[in-house]
Amino acid sequence: MQIRLENIESQKAQEIGDLIRSYNRSKREKAESEPLNLYVEDDKGELMAGLVAETFGNWLEIEYLFVKEEFRGQGIGSQLLQQAESEAKKKNCRYVFVNTYQFQAPNFYQKQGYKEVFTLTDYPYTGQRHYYQKDL
Repeated sequence: MQIRLENIESQKAQEIGDLIRSYNRSKREKAESEPLNLYVEDDKGELMAGLVAETFGNWLEIEYLFVKEEFRGQGIGSQLLQQAESEAKKKNCRYVFVNTYQFQAPNFYQKQGYKEVFTLTDYPYTGQRHYYQKDL
């Protein structure tokens, strides 16, 4: 047996991820997982904003919510979030989960009714990462 260190992304890292996902599926309760992605484009098809998420059992898990700076403050992020929540409810989701850095959108999520459940401090050195959830 030998332990080998790699400081690069590799096929082995993907293989480890596949192995843990397979193990988790064999042990946890059955739950459907489906992407739920929303995009806002201008008349030319250029991306203005978007939300990348997944429904998983009772949960909507938001991975990314982004609005280009020149379009912020116009309610686009709120519309995306509301539409994602509405779609998740149609899929029988009861909860939603998201995390954000202190410089991103903690106040935005709080205004949308999200409750903070956990904060990492000194992340990665001096910042904070906030974790929120909301009942749908």
